[in-house]
Amino acid sequence: MTKTRAEGLGWAREVAAGLAERGAGPPGAPSPGGGSPQVFVVPPATALAEVSGLLAQEAPHVLVGAQDAHWEDAGAWTGEVSVPQVADAGARLVEIGHSERREHFGDTDARVALKVRAALRHGLVPLLCVGETAAVRSAGGSVEHVLGQVHAVVDGLDGADAARVVVAYEPVWAIGASGRPARPEEVAEVVEPLVADVGDRVAGLLFGGSVDVGGAPDLLGVPGVDGLFVGRAAWEAGGFLRLVDLVAAAG
Repeated sequence: MTKTRAEGLGWAREVAAGLAERGAGPPGAPSPGGGSPQVFVVPPATALAEVSGLLAQEAPHVLVGAQDAHWEDAGAWTGEVSVPQVADAGARLVEIGHSERREHFGDTDARVALKVRAALRHGLVPLLCVGETAAVRSAGGSVEHVLGQVHAVVDGLDGADAARVVVAYEPVWAIGASGRPARPEEVAEVVEPLVADVGDRVAGLLFGGSVDVGGAPDLLGVPGVDGLFVGRAAWEAGGFLRLVDLVAAAG
């Protein structure tokens, strides 16, 4: 809950202009770093249609996503939005299973799996968020916990559907205003076994958790990390664009 419709449109215009100046286009297009990263943005629901409409015109290679969606296509679910509704508003991606949804809104692994299947059913990219709490990490259970979250989803999918899922590893202890930035070696402790276990079954693996311009290069250097999932550091368009530059430079 960070931007109004007007603020979201202003951000999107600035980002679109910045990407145009950089010559950024579809992934693999020429860029200073040898290729353009796949850029995506996940605005609040109230700004989704307007932001997606503007970017469709000014930066159509940018994927726009919804922060959540229900597993049913329609029905008596007051206050919820469905995958067909967010798709109608321009979303091509759905963020699913964020730790705040899991903690505050009862999104269990079973619900997350239902939502992923709903996104796939309607041709949207599921961005599956996984991560462990500080208590789980302290007990030495990070790898088992995260693998459990991933398997709860992908084991119920056929190979083609699993290959469309993007996994975002976000350790809960590293996100939010009170989060502690994760060190690259801490990220590698979970990413390495995650890639070994399911890396050939999913579309890719992103890392998120207090990512900023200063720490991004080292995080991008962790083997198995394909990209970044950024929160507060991207709230300002300038910060977002600097991070895009770093990802492009990393190849």
